[in-house]
Amino acid sequence: MSVSTHVLDTARGIPAAGVPIRLETADAIVVGDGVTDEDGRLRWDDAGTGRYRLVIDTAAYLGPDAFFPEVAIAFTVADARHHHVPLLLSPFGYSTYRGS
Repeated sequence: MSVSTHVLDTARGIPAAGVPIRLETADAIVVGDGVTDEDGRLRWDDAGTGRYRLVIDTAAYLGPDAFFPEVAIAFTVADARHHHVPLLLSPFGYSTYRGS
């Protein structure tokens, strides 16, 4: 099954390109890493069931004085469907949800 994310800069109204992201297991074992493409997207195709965490280096995008220099999103993959976990990012806040 696959896991993907889409980072959107809600302050500027654009996708957040070039954001470094790691996909880790709950035990902090790195499953994959990369940077968002020009549309703010990144995908991994080899995830199994279990607990995961997306660790997003928001300081690389927002700058060294970012209020939230890193965002970690923990979630559970319980079935074989695709799991999409978007991040809506602004300088002083963020939100996420289960996408499709």
